[in-house]
Amino acid sequence: MAVTAVNPTRMELLRTKNRIKLAGKGHKLLKKKRDALIMQFFETAKKARGVRQNLVETMQTANKSLIKAKAITGAVEVESIADTTPEMPEVVIVLENVMGVRIPRIKLRERKKEQSYGFMFTSSHLDTAVANFNKSKQEILELVEVEETLRRLSEEITKTKRRVNALEYIMIPNLIHTQKYIVSKLEEMERENFFRLKVVKRKKEKEGK
Repeated sequence: MAVTAVNPTRMELLRTKNRIKLAGKGHKLLKKKRDALIMQFFETAKKARGVRQNLVETMQTANKSLIKAKAITGAVEVESIADTTPEMPEVVIVLENVMGVRIPRIKLRERKKEQSYGFMFTSSHLDTAVANFNKSKQEILELVEVEETLRRLSEEITKTKRRVNALEYIMIPNLIHTQKYIVSKLEEMERENFFRLKVVKRKKEKEGK
């Protein structure tokens, strides 16, 4: 492993030791963050499976009820009622910071419930269909929320893994190698100085005789 140009001094050795210490702390913190993100990812993935299943069941119930409502009330009447239903409520998105990841929280803005049709000439199946289609709106948004959360968590896990690997396999080993290089050079200089002093001492001793 080649060492980049570095001045082998005690000050540089101290700096390198401090950098190794800081890199070690950073590596430890990033590993904890990576593990926490992975745990959060699996928890969110489990939640996503539940949300998908709930949405499928809600839509199936809504469609079955709608078919029954059309059979009883009439397709034309049901479609006429559908044309009078209120528009989709406003979607509100708030971003929360979870371990450095901007996680979306998506909700429908609450508003006063409005009944767009009368009960007299409609069946309970239509009420069930309307209730479940309304329920599906929130479940769809919840699914979008968890899917986007999974995507963002996955990206952050990948970035964190790269940083952990860069510290573990590149930066810290390079710093340790640099430290060994400086220590080796300092020891070499100390030996040379010691040998030089011995030579000077012998020379003076000879001159003194």
